[in-house]
Amino acid sequence: MSRLNTDRPYDIVLFGATGFVGTLTAEYLAAHAPDGLRWAIAGRSGGRLERLRERLRERLPGGAEIGVLRADVSDPASLRALAEQARVVATTVGPYVEYGEELVAACADTGTDYVDLTGEPEFVDLMYVRHDARARETGARLVHACGFDSVPHDLGAYFTVRQLPEGVPLTVDGFVTADAAFSGGTFASALNQFARHRGLRAAARERRHHEPRLVDRRASAPLGAPRYAPEVGAWALPLPTIDGQIVRRSARALDRYGPDFRYRHYAAVRRLPVAVGGVAAVGALVTAAQVPSLRRRLSDRLRPGDGPGPEKRARSRFSVRFVGEGGGLRVYTEVAGGDPGYDETAKMLAEGALSLAFDDLPPAAGQVTTAVAMGDALIDRLRAAGIRFRVAATR
Repeated sequence: MSRLNTDRPYDIVLFGATGFVGTLTAEYLAAHAPDGLRWAIAGRSGGRLERLRERLRERLPGGAEIGVLRADVSDPASLRALAEQARVVATTVGPYVEYGEELVAACADTGTDYVDLTGEPEFVDLMYVRHDARARETGARLVHACGFDSVPHDLGAYFTVRQLPEGVPLTVDGFVTADAAFSGGTFASALNQFARHRGLRAAARERRHHEPRLVDRRASAPLGAPRYAPEVGAWALPLPTIDGQIVRRSARALDRYGPDFRYRHYAAVRRLPVAVGGVAAVGALVTAAQVPSLRRRLSDRLRPGDGPGPEKRARSRFSVRFVGEGGGLRVYTEVAGGDPGYDETAKMLAEGALSLAFDDLPPAAGQVTTAVAMGDALIDRLRAAGIRFRVAATR
């Protein structure tokens, strides 16, 4: 059991449970919860929560009572009350930079562990500056990016490092391939992030002013340049997502990454025309996000709460291949699974919350990554849940 808050009524509270990914996470917990789990679903609509609870009860014949808690992002007192009743809060409510801070503040202040699905660097940096110190005081673990952003990349790099020699400089490159569709919530978060580039840079600068400097160690995650990568047989396009930043923070926190660690993060595309087209499409989306009228029109095409159906998700796959080097050794590893944005993301969030609640974990507090907070325990959970972590080759 977690060292914190064993007297609280719920082990886990899932906030945003009636949204698209929230419902998938609630269904996963209902189907895979350990005996005796005390958990609740939370959100602003009591009627929708009650209907979800009834559907979940059908998957738990004779099972435990599922609590229902009303809370709203516009009502800080309701979020404080939610945090006070939970050992761990998991939230799917985004865009987080708009709707997420009050819940982070409540968890930091009450010593409640917290996990979310954000891929928004601005939000994560602001939460570090504003709430990391308080969370360290109360013992709360604030774990952002606990879905496809950035669990496969963070834990995959950690898993790769564990296959390499200790105490030597290490390099790891990650190559992502995915066949999946976006949900409305993910699309809204991406548009919002593209439109806030000034705020993103300002938050990153402020974080650098607050972060302690490493002594006698280095950890970097440069963007890299487009190239053909013969080690994976594909064109490698640098991905300017939060994932590289998360890996770098794990490397800063854990000595196992060695005295000088470098990580580069890429999309792997086999055909050059597809790679060029992808870059052009992203550039056009970034440009459109700067114009409010175009941003609204794009947002209307795919609204939060929308997402692909079960058949489409069943056909979706992801793979992240890693190439790690150090001490004269090269290792090839892979993290792979099914639908990355929804089914597997719900699985990662749920198992992350369960790990914080029940696993014997190393001491940690404040804003921490999945590798720092849960590491091997979460890898074991995800393997048992069907996500593959494997060593492909060693040379």
